[in-house]
Amino acid sequence: MKRLAIFASGSGSNAEQITNYFQDKKEARVDLILTNKPNAFVLERARKLGIESLVFNREAFYRSDEIITALKDRKIDLVVLAGFLWLVPNNLIAAFQNRIVNIHPALLPKYGGKGMYGAHVHHAVVANREKETGITIHLVDEIYDNGEILRQEKCEVLASDTPENVAEKIHKLEYEYFPKTIEAYLSTF
Repeated sequence: MKRLAIFASGSGSNAEQITNYFQDKKEARVDLILTNKPNAFVLERARKLGIESLVFNREAFYRSDEIITALKDRKIDLVVLAGFLWLVPNNLIAAFQNRIVNIHPALLPKYGGKGMYGAHVHHAVVANREKETGITIHLVDEIYDNGEILRQEKCEVLASDTPENVAEKIHKLEYEYFPKTIEAYLSTF
């Protein structure tokens, strides 16, 4: 059975969706949820789901191998970024080469890069009167939102849509396709 670790910085709705998706599957399971925010709601979700969690700070993430050691000790096969906002350091990328997956709430390369996350993306999409948007699930490399694309799914943006409407559409795509894409990628190794 493959083991997943999910990094999240906020509420953890995608972490919960992924955990529930793999709950009854024999191929993989969520083994650990990590966050850089000690008050993130994802910790409450982890507790309710019975998943161990780990809170870390900037020092542990960027200036030590503490996180890598924790992941390797748990025999993690795939790292999933689900609303995690920090740039992944090179030592973690090297330790899990092609084993870190991220989801972005836009059709990359549009609306990617530093500062382009969550509501910021949806506001930009609406302000630029885009006709469509979507999600991009991709491998992580040393540059924000740059790695190999595993899957993109689109949705229409109506002239009447607000950033909040767009966010709802994006969440539906995330909840449906992120777990399935993770499962498909896991089958390749």
